[in-house]
Formats: sequence, C-alpha cells, structure tokens
Amino acid sequence: MPETPVFSSAAIAAPHHLAAKTGQTVLAQGGNAIEAMAAMAATIAVVYPHMNGIGGDAFWLVREPGGRVRGIEACGPAGSLATIGRYRERGYDAIPARGPDAALTVAGAVGGWRLALDLARALGGRMPLDALLGDAIRHAREGCPVSASEARYVPKELDSLHAAPNFAATFLDDGKPYAAGAIRRLPALAATLEQLTHAGLDDYYRGDIAREIAADLDRLGAPVTRADLAAYASRERAPLTLRRRDATLYNFPPPTQGLAALIILGLFDRLQIDRAESAAHYHGLIEATKRAFAVRDRVVTDFDRLTADPASFLAADRLDRAAARIDMRRAATVPLAGTSDGDTVWMGAIDRDGLAVSYIQSIYWEYGSGTVLPGTGIHWQNRGMSFSLDPAAVNPLEPGRRPFHTLIPALASFDDGRVMSYGSMGGDGQPQFQAQIFSRYADYGMSPADAVDAPRLLYGRTWGAESLSVKVEDRFDPACIAALRAMGHDIEELGGAYIDSLGHAGMLIRHSGNGRIEAVHDPRSDGGSSGI
Repeated sequence: MPETPVFSSAAIAAPHHLAAKTGQTVLAQGGNAIEAMAAMAATIAVVYPHMNGIGGDAFWLVREPGGRVRGIEACGPAGSLATIGRYRERGYDAIPARGPDAALTVAGAVGGWRLALDLARALGGRMPLDALLGDAIRHAREGCPVSASEARYVPKELDSLHAAPNFAATFLDDGKPYAAGAIRRLPALAATLEQLTHAGLDDYYRGDIAREIAADLDRLGAPVTRADLAAYASRERAPLTLRRRDATLYNFPPPTQGLAALIILGLFDRLQIDRAESAAHYHGLIEATKRAFAVRDRVVTDFDRLTADPASFLAADRLDRAAARIDMRRAATVPLAGTSDGDTVWMGAIDRDGLAVSYIQSIYWEYGSGTVLPGTGIHWQNRGMSFSLDPAAVNPLEPGRRPFHTLIPALASFDDGRVMSYGSMGGDGQPQFQAQIFSRYADYGMSPADAVDAPRLLYGRTWGAESLSVKVEDRFDPACIAALRAMGHDIEELGGAYIDSLGHAGMLIRHSGNGRIEAVHDPRSDGGSSGI
C-alpha cells in the first residue's frame, strides 16, 4: 500500500524509521537539511548494516535555496597495493566478492560528511557533531532491533561472507543470521563514532581512527594502507544536467552511472508516449535503458580518466537521433556489456529554507566485503569488484583509480518553482527506478505516493539473476504483460507485489509559493518520511 505522504515545511525520507526519526529531530532542533542528512547517514550506517556503513562510499547533490546545485563525490580509490599483478599472482581471474582481498578501496563516506558539513556551516548550520552522531552512537552501544529487510535478505556468496574475518562475531547470532526484531549491539562501532565526535571526522583518515583502520587492514592482508587513507579527500563535482519539458534534471557525473539515468529520461521524453502504465510506456523505458546502458558501459570510468565528455551524450541532437532509432513495435536485441548488483540506501531532505539534499550511501553488495575491522567495528565495502583485471577494460584495476559506481542521487528543478529530491537503491536498477518514479509524477501526474508505490520493472541481470529478462512485480495489468511479450520482451514475473530487488525509492517535492513539502518513501523498505 502507498505510504501516506508527509506534508510539512521541512521533511526527510529514509528507508529505515530510526534514520527518519534522526533527521526529523535535527530539523526540529533547527538544523538544516545537510545537517539532518549527515545525522541520518550516521544512524542508518548502524541500523541498516546490510545496505551501508561507514566503511563505504557516498554521493551528495545539494541544491541551495538560490538554485545553485553542488555535487560531493565521496568515493575512495583503489589502495596502493591493489594491482592487477597482485590479484593474478593470487590466482584470481576476477576480483573476489568477499574477504580482505575484496576490501581494496578507501572508504569515502565519512570524508563526504565532513565536506558536506563544511557547506552546511557556510549556509548557516550550527549543529555540533556530537548532536548529529548521538543517535547512531546510542543505537550502536545500546542495541537496536534488526530490521525486517535485513532478516529476509539472503546474501550472495553466503558461505564466503560468513567466513570473512570477524563477520560472524559481529553480524551472526550463534552462527545464524539475527531474527527480525532481535537486539544487536555494535560496541566497537559505537566507540569509533564517539571518537569521531571528539576528534573530528578527519580522524577517520589522518588520526587515531585511521591508525586503527590501517593496522587492521594490514593484519588482514587488504591492499589499502595508512598512506592511502591519509591521501584521501572528498571533492566537489559539478553535476550533469538535462533540460526536459518543464524541468532541469541533475544527476552525478562519472565515476557514477548518472549519465545513464539522464539519457533514459531524455530519450523517453522524445518518445512522447501519452498513456501511463501502458505497454508503450514500459516498452519506451526499457528501450531507452538499453541505449543508455550501452553508452554507460563504453564511457563511464574514473572522472580523471574519461576519454569522452559525458555531457556530449546529453546534447539535444544526439538524444534526438538515438530516440529516432527506437522501434516502438519491437524490442531491440541489445545485450548489456556489464551488470552490477548493489545494496544501498537513498535518502532525501528539504528544510524550511528550501535547501534540498539527495544522498546515497553504500558498501556495494550486502555487508560489502564482509570483512569487519576488529579495532573499529567497521565493515568494509567491496566496491572494488567493479574493477576489471583486464588492463584493456574500461575500468581496469589500478592503484589510485576510482571504481565504477552505481550510486546516483538525483534532483530536479521545475519551471514553476517546484524542487524534487528523488532516488532509489538497486545497482543497475537505480537509473531505471528513477525514470519510472519521475515519469509517473512529472509526465503523467501521479501523486508522489502513487508514483513510488506503483509496480516496477527491471531490465537486465541483478541480484545474482542470470537472465537478461525484464523482471516485473505481479501488480502489472496482464494485458500489458502480454503486449510486452508480443513485442519480443522476455518478461520474468517475480511473484510478489513489493520486491526488494526492485528498489527502495523515495521522493520529496517542495512546492513554490507556500513552501509545502510532500515527502514519501517506499513501502518496500523499513522506513518512511517525516516532517515538522
């Protein structure tokens, strides 16, 4: 059932209710949207550890009340010991999913919090760090109930995950996954977060916490060193933009797949499909996705190693030509060059002054590498899996190189003054889910709650599935499904009304004039929206 939307002067949306509560509290105490988001990011790192953590990466889009949109890239590069030769010598044909050899990139999320909070202070924010991290510390020290989402997930490569260093001691209960509602405590992580409140967030990279992280990574044999941590800094990036109908859309540049998200919506706009929830509607989205992913897989790599300007693929004439090649009667047989799984959290916030944030934080696969650092309680990401051991690949493993990222926060500014913060978790699904919820709201007039609730589809492989099918929830009109099959689409019905692998999405819209904010989060998640 659709979530009942929040209507308020300041609001947040998050996939876990405790993170939503944290954000609401910060807004009520006078914090701005960036401060609320940093606090939510800390809380959700504790209460939703299968999806994210402070051993992972993050990306921010921030729209200031005057209209300027900033991007913050908080993704870490491969460690200085992470070479193709190292992995070949160890007998790998591909980078492993679990264990210390999978923990090969610097974690950037905390550096992103620091840069974002610098911006928050420049915009008038005054909340102290101990207040922002207080809920996260309490939940880690005193314990919090394991979420329904975490309890029902069956992670990929389960045996190697459970065998990863310190995973069982941290995330299993007598050798078995915790049941939903069981109380789990994370005392080492609580102590780490508390140290950060005293020493500052930079301590994660250049202080006592950095020393503990580096010592544990070295003992476990991971290829990230203390020098790698010390060299890391998050940075601002100008977002990619797309002009579409009555709105300007913003998404993140490489190394993320934000380019694909904008191409999908740019192509779909040109198809001029007038009826929502029709076979034409879904066919158009699927065909646009195929073409967007073909560009993504050819172009997207580390920002500093690009061989083509991503913005050139968003030029109107280029999108016109690509849209004209879409056959609205038949499915194209365009294979995906590569696919990416990913378990992630997207969250949004808009405050009473109109400062809007779209934020995404992840450790890649569920629980990341599974490797938990004993000194700090941090579980480390496996984002480096997106590197290739082929030196001729688009994204070859190389020390200091940023990995390809599925993570993409999104924003939109409408000509009538509305501002939208929106996004979803979901690996390759993220650009598709963004397009589905955005088009339903902006093109077909659905309410935010209905746009997020409506059944979703996913083209491609993800979550370990081998088929290049179009995966659908079971609330689609059977006649629509039959029509899509007749067009040549391989439709795979997943047999559920609300499927986790089809994303945990959210949307906030601030209306011009009265400043009222509508906020909604996905019924597929354990969260919701809150406001003041």
